[in-house]
Amino acid sequence: MADFPVPQHSTSADRDAAQRLHNPIHAERHVRVITVGAGASGLLMAYKLQKHFNNYSLVCYEKNPAVSGTWYENKYPGCACDVPSHNYTWSFEPKTDWKATYPPAQQIFEYFNDFATTYNLFRYIKLQHQVVGAYWNNDKGGYDVQVKDLASGKIVNDHCDILVNAGGILNNWKWPAIPGLDQYKGTLLHTANWDDNVDLTGKHVGLIGNGSSGIQVLPAIREKVKKVTTFIREPTWVSPVPGLEQKIFTDQEKSEFANVPGKLTDYRKGIESGLNGQFGLFLQNNKINLETREYMINAMKEKINDPYLESKIIPEWSLGCRRLTPGVNYLESLTKDNVQVVYGEINSITERGPLCDDGNEYPVDILICATGFDTTFKPRFPVVSDKGENLQDVWSQADPTSYFGLAAADFPNYLIFLGPNCPIGNGPVLCAIEAQADWMCKWIDKYQTTNIKTFAAKPEAVADFVAFKDQFMTKTVWVQNCRSWYKGRPDGPILALWPGSALHYLECIKDLRLDDFNVTYAGNRFAWLGNGYSQTELDETADWAYYIRDQDDDEPLSTAGRRKKLTKSGTVFDRAAVNFSGAKDVEMRGVVEEQPTARL
Repeated sequence: MADFPVPQHSTSADRDAAQRLHNPIHAERHVRVITVGAGASGLLMAYKLQKHFNNYSLVCYEKNPAVSGTWYENKYPGCACDVPSHNYTWSFEPKTDWKATYPPAQQIFEYFNDFATTYNLFRYIKLQHQVVGAYWNNDKGGYDVQVKDLASGKIVNDHCDILVNAGGILNNWKWPAIPGLDQYKGTLLHTANWDDNVDLTGKHVGLIGNGSSGIQVLPAIREKVKKVTTFIREPTWVSPVPGLEQKIFTDQEKSEFANVPGKLTDYRKGIESGLNGQFGLFLQNNKINLETREYMINAMKEKINDPYLESKIIPEWSLGCRRLTPGVNYLESLTKDNVQVVYGEINSITERGPLCDDGNEYPVDILICATGFDTTFKPRFPVVSDKGENLQDVWSQADPTSYFGLAAADFPNYLIFLGPNCPIGNGPVLCAIEAQADWMCKWIDKYQTTNIKTFAAKPEAVADFVAFKDQFMTKTVWVQNCRSWYKGRPDGPILALWPGSALHYLECIKDLRLDDFNVTYAGNRFAWLGNGYSQTELDETADWAYYIRDQDDDEPLSTAGRRKKLTKSGTVFDRAAVNFSGAKDVEMRGVVEEQPTARL
């Protein structure tokens, strides 16, 4: 059989296409993957590749001296997850000994670090190595990746066929844009860059911000310091949902989770079903939203018990416009004798402390900025396409857009965890990360078993998705005029969230939509047909008549059939009609209908 001609300046993909003629169909060529970041997403990607693939190489570059990403970096007092602990795990990797419903960050770090150890993932990881650039190589195909060895300062060069950015969203911290911050003479701290050597005992501490970090810091430091002056510029919803209040697990409960078959699984399923049954919280004028709002108002008033603070802290805008937070002991702390609440804008920072729009200066010994992260979605290093475009520039000049939060238009062989408009706040997030990893693995499989050279999301597919997303978002509470990292500006488009529920997202990305991608091939697109042999008949251990059987036990061929089998449709009959607020009505397809929702 004659080989396909190989171009004079051939890539590895071109050479592979010619070689495929000598191999059986779907021969697995070697694929080189580079993953940026060894937080939760990067570790999961390493696990998935190890579990499902052969003939691959992987390196995961991590800038920190340890894995776990944000759970290694964030060490401020009170740092915790706002998702119930037993459901902040991989679906297949439960943990039986969580300390509490909302455990400290250190225990979450240990979970992901133990995950990496258990599955021997450290062999793929290079710690203290920071990716500083990725440039498409038109001659070789794939990306030339520049990596800085943070220990030596040297730049190391690498190359990959497929680049996966698992750098995350909430770990590129930033100082607040307040004039004079650099003039402050006291001790300046940021929650995401915490200095454990600073002793807060007996100090007058200023705290800027009432997002998730600020809400966790205040009750954690209040009893240690002399005084806290907390600066708040806007209201926010703070309260755990009914049934998910903070709880310390007893030794007996931990023992039962570990030793009673089904105990922990049932507990986790109950919480996850409850979280997945509450998407109506994010829809405007939905009964769940309205009734839960009333519950939250009453719960917050009971804890604050101060009419003035209530008027400043409880929002007018709908529940869910900003990310909800349990806020364990936060509201109660606001009314303590050694806590001063200053509401409004900080005009500048003087040598002594914040100067606010009430005309007063507030001197403090230590100033803590709980002011969040750069959430613009721009990659933190140049990613340059085959057309010479830098994604940093593309997403700086216009709102960042993506294909389902997974890929950027016209950037070949580049995949993204938790990109623009992913389900980061729509419900349980780790299940969405798992679905993203599976979707990426399906592309890697396509690449490995065919002679695909490049795959890149079509601009028109991304544009259509963004148009659908913008139209859908008009029905949600997220478009209301609140400050939120979900959007670049209070009145701007929703850049972070998926237009639907978490379960909606799982169904959406279950299969690849190849028609949404521009795909190029090395040589003849059918070179993967190979030498005429199947993989089966070359496997001496395989059943060469596997399709002969005594009954039709085929997997479902329809989307509906596959979904019903996967979700065990028809097996749940006793789901209680209970949600966060106790309401029994949920909105489906724009119509309020009677339908049971999940129990927490």
